[in-house]
Amino acid sequence: MVTGELKNKVDKIWEIFWTGGITNPLSVIEQFTYLLFIKGLDDKQTDLEQNAEIFGIESEKIFKENHQGLRWKNFKQLPAKDMHEVISKEIFPFIKTMHGDKDSAFAQYMDDAIFMIPTPQMLEKIVTNIDTLPLRDRDANGDLYEYLLSKVATAGTNGQFRTPRHIIKMMVELMKPTPTDIIIDPAAGTAGFLVAAGEYLQKNNEGLFAVKELRDHYNKTMFHGNDMDRTMLRIGAMNMMLHGVENPNIEYRDSLSESNKDEEEYTLVLANPPFKGSLDYDSVSADLLKVTKTKKTELLFLSLFLRILKKGGRCASIVPDGVLFGSSQAHKAIRKEIVEKHHLHGVISMPSGVFKPYAGVSTAILLFTKTGAGGTDKVWFYDMKADGYSLDDKRQPIEENDIQDIIKRYHNRAEERDRKRTEQSFFVDKEEIVKNDYDLSINRYKEIEYEEVEYEEPKVIIGKIKDLEQQILQGLEDLERMV
Repeated sequence: MVTGELKNKVDKIWEIFWTGGITNPLSVIEQFTYLLFIKGLDDKQTDLEQNAEIFGIESEKIFKENHQGLRWKNFKQLPAKDMHEVISKEIFPFIKTMHGDKDSAFAQYMDDAIFMIPTPQMLEKIVTNIDTLPLRDRDANGDLYEYLLSKVATAGTNGQFRTPRHIIKMMVELMKPTPTDIIIDPAAGTAGFLVAAGEYLQKNNEGLFAVKELRDHYNKTMFHGNDMDRTMLRIGAMNMMLHGVENPNIEYRDSLSESNKDEEEYTLVLANPPFKGSLDYDSVSADLLKVTKTKKTELLFLSLFLRILKKGGRCASIVPDGVLFGSSQAHKAIRKEIVEKHHLHGVISMPSGVFKPYAGVSTAILLFTKTGAGGTDKVWFYDMKADGYSLDDKRQPIEENDIQDIIKRYHNRAEERDRKRTEQSFFVDKEEIVKNDYDLSINRYKEIEYEEVEYEEPKVIIGKIKDLEQQILQGLEDLERMV
């Protein structure tokens, strides 16, 4: 989390954008991200050169000899006017075409990217201030993005809620991505799930980059993300590249439409799809409507996950509470599909303040494996009460935090079988879920334990009240004598 001095530095840069006339928060984030990306490229080139020197090999080149003037460490020394010329007329075109392939997805959504910083003086101030940020620390880099995105006041207006980073990290640790996984977020936004999956893989697989096939897979074919907001696509792609993924497959695509032909292509879905929208039947892929005929995006996305996953593929998705207990035919159909034809492992009920200050909506995480042949025997439920932050609009850090307990219990579910329904987690048999119309809300099955409280006899209580009144009257008489 960005606090203290770093927060003040970022706020100062934000203020420079605003006072310079760039007031749309998404535009500020986009321009800020371009400059972070340009600086990140130079930092990466420096790392490559240092590693090459240690091992006595030739360094990979992001910047060729004739592009050395485009490196951050060089152009930041220039006078303001020259710096503005170099960035707007040389560096910006350079990053648009740095993949070399003008038909690549990266080139296409970077094509309409615009450098908007209007004056050399404003650019110089921003570059000088960005230069003081600790961007070489990966966690700080991620926290910085998180903080920038928290400033998007329009979040939530289209049912798109920025997923808190610690919730993303928890979902990734529940799924444990492997080096051979093919991972997709069909509503990728800023690619937070994909970045977190990449970080998990790098942290837990020391030899990941020592094997050429795995390294190539990581850089070119492992990560996939779709979105319909081109600004988010650009930010997401640069976010992925700054986190070490050379060629992420971040594409402009309406995941629910007929144009999306993906079928059994991925082994892991990580997602928090928009769940406020209502679509026309005509605009939705007919395949998805076969599973659940609905206009609700949250149900259609679950149908999509089942179609695009390979058999044996896993899914962790945030859903609104209504998906768990909704009584429409469409709600029941998608729940029945997952429970009867696939393997539903768990339902984690999250407190309603997780998405504040954007929304107070109650949500849960569904965890399942696509089998096509059933497999649900018992479903594990967890009643998450705290995520390490207050559940009001301020979201201040607090001590109470169930996240590590959730991860530990989920990966040791064999030891959960004897837990009572009065505890924070427990199993429910599939037969009971079927009897309840496939209701997956934890409140349907959780038992509340009432503690018996014994009170004194009424006569004793009345006697104590009389004694207190007598003491009050005595006190008033003492006060009266004193005045």
